[in-house]
Amino acid sequence: MLYNFLVPLTEHWSFLNIFKYITVRSIGATLTALILSFVIGPWMIKALQKLQTSGQPIRSDGPERHIIEKAGTPTMGGTLILFAITLPTLIWADITNPYIIMVVGTTLAFGAIGFWDDYMKIVRKNSKGVSGKVRFILQTGIALILAYSLKEVNGDVFGQLSLPFIKDFSMNLGWLYFPFAILVIVGSGNAVNLTDGLDGLAIGPALLAAASFIIISYVTGHINFAKYLGIPYIAGAGELAIFCGAMVGAALGFLWFNTYPAQVFMGDVGALALGAALGSIAMVTRHEVVLGIIGGVFVLETVSVIIQVASFKLIGKRVFRMAPIHHHFELKGWAEPKIIVRFWIISIILALVGLATLKIR
Repeated sequence: MLYNFLVPLTEHWSFLNIFKYITVRSIGATLTALILSFVIGPWMIKALQKLQTSGQPIRSDGPERHIIEKAGTPTMGGTLILFAITLPTLIWADITNPYIIMVVGTTLAFGAIGFWDDYMKIVRKNSKGVSGKVRFILQTGIALILAYSLKEVNGDVFGQLSLPFIKDFSMNLGWLYFPFAILVIVGSGNAVNLTDGLDGLAIGPALLAAASFIIISYVTGHINFAKYLGIPYIAGAGELAIFCGAMVGAALGFLWFNTYPAQVFMGDVGALALGAALGSIAMVTRHEVVLGIIGGVFVLETVSVIIQVASFKLIGKRVFRMAPIHHHFELKGWAEPKIIVRFWIISIILALVGLATLKIR
């Protein structure tokens, strides 16, 4: 809104030209989100504690120490993340940009599903919320809407999948792009959700991924940088750097309250929204495969669950002591902060590898 209001005034006051720069507005969105988180966070945590007298329902089959330590901690802190992302984006970004509308809409829609799921868990006082089938159907519908919207906006390059490390090459998926969109968006949302099992474990990699996509979005939407790097140029995609900046600020602010020992959990409302946001940004910028690299920790967590379930059903044995894999290390005796920090270190390495794909082609 600020951008749309001030830019027309640049004809009269030239100093307002500063608001035309994506870099300036990205920094503004980051700081705004961070300040909002610090100001609203304590109040929201107290409100959630009053509404949730017994805190988040913890899965009964989890590590015993985990169950005891986490009992009574309120959930649904992801509402703070959503607010701290959405408001700064609306303030600093061009709200007429179709990609901003798509990504914000997808993020809020997944957040709404997560909110419903968290609410049902609290009401029922157990770790089972909305059925998996219902969630999957809703998430699939949202992913298809995003894919169709991208087709309408980018019809000339619809279905083109770019591959990292390969210059001037793309794979034409055609109509397979729609199931691919489901894989990326729904997969990303649920991958972050699976990772959200320890204090700060999910928000750290999400923060790093968002920071990485500030750069990716900016260069993708800049014709000269895109040409120099040999990546697809997508006019208007640079505006997503503002959204990613807001994600970074919101994630940093939430981490202040979510770091070990956590004062609040993000819940499905936050995890599903963050994952869907990253997935939709990756699709707009045509860096879906790179997201798989940068978000490798999320991929690892998801694969560990798939392997565990498949192994148990096929041969009746478990590969890991418990899945997702962070619980496996818990049961091996690793301290929770050690697991979290080591996963963050892996995420930093993967983010650097993902960013390297921009140049190494």
